[in-house]
Amino acid sequence: MNLDPLLNHVVADGAIPPVDRWQPTQTGEMDLEIAADGRWFHDGREMSRPRLVRLLSTLLRREEDGHYYLVTPVEKQRIRVVDRPFIVVDAEHDEAAGDWWLTTHAGDRLRLDEEHRLRVSATPDGVLVPEVPVRFGLAARLGRNVYYRLVEHAEQRQAEGGVIELGLTSDGCWQPLGELPDEAS
Repeated sequence: MNLDPLLNHVVADGAIPPVDRWQPTQTGEMDLEIAADGRWFHDGREMSRPRLVRLLSTLLRREEDGHYYLVTPVEKQRIRVVDRPFIVVDAEHDEAAGDWWLTTHAGDRLRLDEEHRLRVSATPDGVLVPEVPVRFGLAARLGRNVYYRLVEHAEQRQAEGGVIELGLTSDGCWQPLGELPDEAS
């Protein structure tokens, strides 16, 4: 996969190419792994060029087979993702609108809303951590510092079955951060 021409055309405003519409005929596997902490490794070495990582992140999609692929108009390469490809590293609250905005380590910025709704799922280690959909089947885990920041603004609600959820509202949508332990147990 020759990325030099694409790297020269990375759009400064962070525009995402239409990788969901590309159906390349050339396929393969690349020795590229995204670690659980969001670091990218190629041939066992950590990638240290943020601009290249950003470019690659815009070419990434997850397909129905559950695998992750880097996609260009002419080829797609399967890669390994240990947990989720992105980590949320910042959260901003727009108090006037009542919205929360999240930023990933790869530079994606999204508003928590109906389309980008938090859900709690298990990491490969079995720890329950919130994640949020980003695009093209990709999701981001909340970084620990962002999680605690959101918890500071959270409220409690009773969910189905009497479970007490901790979460917040953004764009009028409930965004769960986790469940509180049952005080009776």
